[in-house]
Amino acid sequence: MALRRTPLYRTLRRIPNPRLTGLGSGLFCTAVMFLLACLLRLVAGGSVVAYGVLFLPVAALTALWVRPADLVTAPVGVPIAFAAGVLPISEGSDGFGGQVMGLVTTLAFHAGWLYGGTLVAGLIVTVRRIRLMTLRRQGRTAQRPAGGGGGSGGGGGGGKRVPAA
Repeated sequence: MALRRTPLYRTLRRIPNPRLTGLGSGLFCTAVMFLLACLLRLVAGGSVVAYGVLFLPVAALTALWVRPADLVTAPVGVPIAFAAGVLPISEGSDGFGGQVMGLVTTLAFHAGWLYGGTLVAGLIVTVRRIRLMTLRRQGRTAQRPAGGGGGSGGGGGGGKRVPAA
C-alpha cells in the first residue's frame, strides 16, 4: 500500500489510458509519425535520425494503448506508420518515381529504427498478452469448486459410466 502514496504512482495514474481498436491504433501511429516528420522538416531540416528516435516512444504508446482484443495489430501497424510518416523527410528528386526512390532509400538506410520500433511494440504486446492469459487462468481456477471433480461424481470419465469389473 505504500506504493500508492508515492508521487510517481500518482503521476502514472493520471496518464490517459485509452483503448484503441486495431484500425484506430494504426491511424494514431500513422498520424503522429506524419505530423512529427512534418515538424522535423520545418525545425531540424528533416533529420531521419531524430524521426527514428521519436518513433520508438510512439511505437510503445501504440502497443500500450491498443485494446486487448486487437493486440496482434500493433506490431503490424507500427512499421506501416513508420513508412507512411517518413514521406515528408525522405530525400527524393522531382516526380513520382524520384519520390518513391527517395522513400525506398530512406527506409533501407534507416531500417534499424523501423526494426527497433517494431521490436518494442512486439515485446510490449507479448508481455500484455501473457499477462492477460495469466489473469484469465487465475480467474478460471478461482471459479472451480474446491472438490475439483466438476459435478456429480463418477470420476470425471467424460460423462460415460464404466461398469465395475
